[in-house]
Amino acid sequence: MDLFKSERVVPVVIFLHAGDYAARLTLGSESTGYLDFHYLSSALFQIPAREHLHSPNLVARLILPSMDYAPGEKLEVYAHAVRGLVELEPDPERRLKYLDFIDIYANLDDNERTLYTQRYPREAADMSGFAQRFIEQGIEQGIEQGIEQGIEQGIEQGVQRGEARILTSLLRLRFGELPEIVQQRLDTADADTLLRWSARVLTAQTLADVLDDAT
Repeated sequence: MDLFKSERVVPVVIFLHAGDYAARLTLGSESTGYLDFHYLSSALFQIPAREHLHSPNLVARLILPSMDYAPGEKLEVYAHAVRGLVELEPDPERRLKYLDFIDIYANLDDNERTLYTQRYPREAADMSGFAQRFIEQGIEQGIEQGIEQGIEQGIEQGVQRGEARILTSLLRLRFGELPEIVQQRLDTADADTLLRWSARVLTAQTLADVLDDAT
């Protein structure tokens, strides 16, 4: 406020779930109120998701799973959120971060994830292609890091990090939250092993099918 020489403040509160919410907030200690204000409210759960399925706004596409839709439209909404992420966000690092956001609020169960890969192979293929690009980026980053820490070690670490992160994201997309023991295997596996596991993600029916080195 001092920097811009302004006393104008417009507080906005976004609600994800229905409930009884006060229209006025008073913040302070047990004895004194220091901040007292009304706010503008936006209830995401009341916004029709179908009206924003093709929005060119990245934020609108990312929050589709938090909007209002019929139970039978859940997979369609999820697919459009993922498609928006692929089409509207060019940065691989941000894609990986935002995909986690979509997954958390969509909260697909195992059966829904299986149906998703069957009904929306294009979106699944898009994410697979993104995985490959992210791995390649990991190689490039590894080379840069290798200049400072040793070329051979840098490339290996870059590849391993890139493959481990994207494989983790793809496994969550297919199978939900990963057990700790699975995450440990991903974090410690070498680059060749991670690449071999990545090739199984789209066809595997279970986590065991992906990580079984005997297959």
